[in-house]
Amino acid sequence: MAKNKLTDQQRRRIESNQQTRVAKKSDAMQGLVIGQAGHQLDVETSAGVLRCGRRKNTGTIVTGDHVILEAVPPAEHIITAVLPRSSLLARPDFRGQMKAIAANIDRIFIVCSTRPELNEGLVDRYLVAAETLHITPVIVLNKIDLAETEQLEELRQRISIYSDLGYEVIESSAKNQHGIDMLLDSLHDHTSIMVGQSGVGKSSLVNVLLPGMNIKTREISEKHNKGTHTTSASRLYHLPDGGSLIDSPGVREFGMWQVNEKELFNGFVEFRQYQGLCKFSNCQHKTEPQCAIIDAIEKNEISKARYESYNRILESLTE
Repeated sequence: MAKNKLTDQQRRRIESNQQTRVAKKSDAMQGLVIGQAGHQLDVETSAGVLRCGRRKNTGTIVTGDHVILEAVPPAEHIITAVLPRSSLLARPDFRGQMKAIAANIDRIFIVCSTRPELNEGLVDRYLVAAETLHITPVIVLNKIDLAETEQLEELRQRISIYSDLGYEVIESSAKNQHGIDMLLDSLHDHTSIMVGQSGVGKSSLVNVLLPGMNIKTREISEKHNKGTHTTSASRLYHLPDGGSLIDSPGVREFGMWQVNEKELFNGFVEFRQYQGLCKFSNCQHKTEPQCAIIDAIEKNEISKARYESYNRILESLTE
């Protein structure tokens, strides 16, 4: 049976009830959701990891949420409320509706590689999504061990457009562990997630960062008794030297959600200083006279390639 969709009034009532519970239970047991097991959630607390149920009408609870627990004798716990989030990542489900996948993330590692070919358009979409959520993005150029010297120099030149904009760029290789120390430094004291298209080596990097966890074959399919990737739920892992990393299914689609035109414009960080400087307030930054963006491109203050990427994404918003 399909789940009933909540009305705005029901959603507001749930949020109000949650706030009341948080206020009343400020001294109650709190925990961090680190994963899901069927209809239950694994919650890390000062007493260890507890497998918990949830009270009705607690709303969506995802990995990374900070929650309030209540003991249910003789030895069970239930989640009664979710504490306010600093961020919430979501992706489209098979019906095109947004599905929450992780909360309270403050860094997104955008993994691209020498193979498959670097896709700047996809990187730009991830950056827009990260900027919209006010989450710090870090760009990772992975599999550099597979590139010949000339190819690597070309890739470095292409990726330099992002470092010139102030984004952190890290070169890495899971095979020879190049750049792993830099990744660990950037991950330190943050809650992070890795995104990127299939084949860029996210799982290999995660396994190097989390030695002994064997993320790719961590779960066993009961039906086929084979190792499977985590396809049903996100899982949070603590890094050996500090920080946390969430391994999540479906993050490849994370950057593909819809944003409005204003969010898209602001998602291109180099455009922001020119906002409001065009002659016309409704300037589309195409062929209008005295367009601040076009003028900046002509002065090489804005990359033409990034401008073209902006227009491609803008066109996709109306498709």
